[in-house]
Amino acid sequence: LLDGAVRLPDLIKQVKDYGMPAVAVTDHGNMFGTVDFYKQAIAAGIKPIIGCEVYVSPTDRHDRSHRGNYHLVLLARDDEGYQNLKYLVSQAFIEGFYYKPRLDKELLAKNSAGIIGSSACLGGEVAQAFLKGGYERAKETAKIYRNLFEPGHFFLEVQNNGYEGQTEYNAALRKIGQELEIPLLATNDVHYLTAKDAKAHNILMFIQKGVTLNDPKAESHYSDQLFLKHAGQMREAMEHYADAWENTLRVAEMCKEVNPTGPLSLPDYQIPPGMTLDEFLHKASHDGLNVRFDELEKFGAKVDRAAYRKRLEKELKVICDMGFPGYFLIVQDFINHAKSQGIPVGPGRGSGAGSLVAYALRITNLDPIPLKLLFERFLNPERVSMPDFDIDFCKDRREEVIAYVVEKYGQSQVGQIATFHQLKSR
Repeated sequence: LLDGAVRLPDLIKQVKDYGMPAVAVTDHGNMFGTVDFYKQAIAAGIKPIIGCEVYVSPTDRHDRSHRGNYHLVLLARDDEGYQNLKYLVSQAFIEGFYYKPRLDKELLAKNSAGIIGSSACLGGEVAQAFLKGGYERAKETAKIYRNLFEPGHFFLEVQNNGYEGQTEYNAALRKIGQELEIPLLATNDVHYLTAKDAKAHNILMFIQKGVTLNDPKAESHYSDQLFLKHAGQMREAMEHYADAWENTLRVAEMCKEVNPTGPLSLPDYQIPPGMTLDEFLHKASHDGLNVRFDELEKFGAKVDRAAYRKRLEKELKVICDMGFPGYFLIVQDFINHAKSQGIPVGPGRGSGAGSLVAYALRITNLDPIPLKLLFERFLNPERVSMPDFDIDFCKDRREEVIAYVVEKYGQSQVGQIATFHQLKSR
């Protein structure tokens, strides 16, 4: 965080204005912005290349003896590569997290199919090998990385960002590339959009480090060249590396369009034989609402049952038409399990409290009709997105609920929950 100052809408607009056919986003260690990036690029007619600048542990990813890591750029060439990239980044958080999410060469070698790799900036292992150990060490390191990827899918990055030692390193990469038959790739670290943003970004870096501009110990990797350059600026910056900047288009052509918004995949919810998910959700909702009616009338409330039924059917149609009956059933399953085990659960928070189906299934305990809460704020056909219930469990017993979900639906089906569970337990 606090390492980049580029907003996606501004990036996409600038790329389009420059006439570039494609753009890659490689955030450090994570892919949190992938879907948003993909949607904005596609809408603008720009080919999105999905990637990540990962952290590579110098030893085993499980090693917690030191904090060091190296940068490595990974790009998804196709759907297989995208799946492997997601897995690598996830495992970096689950298995390799130590100050930063790290992977190692063993994990990379087993999951590099469909991925294009490049040696990254001066923070990459090839660069550090050259700066600290000289040419032969850098050459050996480059050979190791080349062999981690499919033939022709690893590149050596040359850059011209004004850093000390970069000119000598670029010349060394030229020779290494020729000797090992590894192509060069001209890149430019983009941490801000225009050159005038350089000083503001430098201040952002000082905030990240928790120091002031006047701190004598503050180390700054200040450069006014970390902005998005158009083709002419890149040719000028890398005038002796024509093959390298031509390879940027080659890489863009190698990468097929990958859609990260693919079809929704939910764990299987077991329903009685002969019923569909839609039918079971209808039955469970109406049965649950009948129980709610009895409870309300027991306390003297006057209930317009017809109005409730009409609202319930309207919601059920939207939920089933959008393909989310399994989601509602799974959520009510683990919430009701928690309640059956005496684990405190919140009454309902956020837009999900506007759902009568959720109230009938006891996902929430707020009756949306007398409170005049709108279901459309939670889910409607005009905004095709995954519904999101805000659920509060007792912090002391929250892991029991997570364990129940993992055990019942399988860890491979609830990866995000399992990841949270493992990280929290450290």
